[in-house]
Formats: sequence, C-alpha cells, structure tokens
Amino acid sequence: MKIVEIVEKVYPISSAIKNAYIDFSKMDCSVVAIKTDQKINGEPVVGYGFHSNGRYAVSELLKKRFIPRVLEAKSELILNDEGTNFSPEKIWNLMMHNEKPGGHGERSTAVGTLDMAIWDLVAKLEEKPLYELLANKYGDKKFTNKIFVYAAGGYYYPGKDIVMLQDEMKSYIDQGFTTVKMKIGGAPLAEDIKRIESVLTIVGSGKNLCVDANGRFDLTTALEYAKALEPYQLKWYEEAGDPLDYELNAELCNNYSHAVATGENLFSMQDARNLIRHGGMRKEKDWLQFDCSLSYGLVEFLQTLKMMKQYDWSPSRIIPHGGHQLSCNIAAGLGLGGNEIYPNLFQPFGGFPDQSIVENSFVTFPSFVGLGLESKSKLKELLSKI
Repeated sequence: MKIVEIVEKVYPISSAIKNAYIDFSKMDCSVVAIKTDQKINGEPVVGYGFHSNGRYAVSELLKKRFIPRVLEAKSELILNDEGTNFSPEKIWNLMMHNEKPGGHGERSTAVGTLDMAIWDLVAKLEEKPLYELLANKYGDKKFTNKIFVYAAGGYYYPGKDIVMLQDEMKSYIDQGFTTVKMKIGGAPLAEDIKRIESVLTIVGSGKNLCVDANGRFDLTTALEYAKALEPYQLKWYEEAGDPLDYELNAELCNNYSHAVATGENLFSMQDARNLIRHGGMRKEKDWLQFDCSLSYGLVEFLQTLKMMKQYDWSPSRIIPHGGHQLSCNIAAGLGLGGNEIYPNLFQPFGGFPDQSIVENSFVTFPSFVGLGLESKSKLKELLSKI
C-alpha cells in the first residue's frame, strides 16, 4: 500500500464581496490529490483535500516542506499498525517533523489541506462515509446523516442595497434554511441596524439571525454594537474583535447577555484552549467556530475536542467555519452543533452532496464514501482534472 503521487493545484475563489475587514477579489485555494496504488472496483483510490475561504493558496509550503515529507517516508511510517490503511496520525507527525511549536501562520492551512485529503483517502479505503468512521473509532459510535446548517452571506457588495440584501435572505429561506448570517461592521452602526432590521422581516426572529463583524472592532465599538444589538436577541454576535484579543472577548461576554461566537481564526489546540481559559466564553450559551481545514486538520481537531472535554465543554457548542464537507462529516460523526454553509459563494468547494435536502435548517446526506466530495457534480469535475 503506497502513496504514488501528491498533486497540488491552485483554483480561484475570487468574488467582489467584502466583509468588515477584507475583500475576496484575489482569493484562491490550494487543492490536493493524494494518489495511491490501491483500487476499489477497478478504480484508483484518490484522496482529495482543500482549505476554507478567507485564506490564500499555500503552494510553496506544500511543495517545499509538507508534500516531500510524506512522499519520502517509508511505508511503516505512514500505514496503521495493521498495515491495512494509512494512518492520519502518523502522517501528521511526519508533516510536523522539525517544525517549531507556535507561530502557526499559513503552516496550519498547508497541513490542514493535506490532512483533509488523507482522511478522505482513509474513509474511502474503509468504504465508509467519514462520519461513520469517526463515530466508531473516535466517538461514541453514534452518528447521523442529518445535521443543523445555517446559510452564511449578507456580505457588502458594490451597489448592494437593503432590497438586494432581503432578496438574498429570501433565497436562503427558499432553499430550506431558517437560520442565516450577515456581515456587520462595514458600515456605520445606524446603517447596520437598518440592515439587521430588514433581514429580521425576512427570517422572522432574532433567534434565526447571526451577525459577524470579522474581528473589526476595538472594545469601545464592540460594546456599542452589543448595546444596540441587545434588544434583537440574535442567535449570536460573532468575532467582534481581534481573534487573539481574549480580554476584549471576555469584556464583551460580561456586557452582552446573548450568545457570542468566535474561534474561526484560531489555528491550534493551544489557541482554542487559551480562548476557553481567558476569553470569557460561557459554555451554556456561546459558540465556538474552529475550522479544522485551517487548523492543522482533523488530527489536531481531535486534540481540541479532547481539551474541551477536560474543560467540561460539549462538542455540540462547536459550529465550524468554512462550509465544507469535512466539517459536515465531523459534525455528523462527533456530535458537533452543525456547520456553516455558503449557498451562493465559494463554489464548488462548499456545501454538501447534490442530492442533499435542506429542511428547517437541517441537511440530510445521501449515501457516499469518504468525504462525499465526488457527490457534488461540479466539484467532482474539478477534482477529476487534478
């Protein structure tokens, strides 16, 4: 059992949209294919991976450091102890050999991209969906093919007025979502409040609406928004300040009675632990948004879940950022609270299989193996060209 080739290609995910901090006009994405000497039903077994939006392609890191470490390794260093499949943990240790702790930068994205492909490969060789494999090996053996999802959008866009924002949110309702998310912080507070009120006329209740400032605010502004948002009883107020400003987040939690959410820009178990230790997050109310594709992958994410258990946090308080099928599988297999989805953006990488049905913000998966990436026809076409 061998890995014969690892290929990386860069694909654009550019868009004219912007949030309170960045625009997406030049965004791109690394996609990898891990090709093996194994076949199932006469077809070569290939594992595919990519990383979430909001970051850039990590080609140099992959090609100069992480891919060579995997390809140069002896078989016993990449296979499980039985020699029957590849070992994500062993391969992860190989990738991280001679890497200093801390200073994660884009390194965590490169490792996470390869790690996704490894788990896709492992589940395909088991001929199971990844969520079932995860539940049986790392969870309580309970899994589901139905998880909570919310529609993320509401970006700022040249010429986009309130009517266009409402039309966007109506389109999500028409697709079966009841919970949506919109951006704030890219306009003055008074204008953002008008935007929020306009969306509430579509979704019907604050419990169906999340707002996201993308780390834009200083403490004073974060608290000004918190005071203005308080009456709407929103599902959550997301990433008010810099993701590493735990003091700001703690102060926000002390002054805002409804849920806050953060964590998508924390890229290691240690950073996640610091948030839980020092960020004021309330385990019965608030939401964590760690995205394993940006955070050294699922091997590291399993350590984050272990850490959370030590601090008496339930995995159901995690609803990951990113909108991809790796997080869907983790949610279905390890009891997370659901997953973010971008119905109209960052395609074909986001979402779920074409045959999936969304009703009342719950998506049901059809039968698939691995991550189910090939169950998206447009994504399958792209992957087949790598």
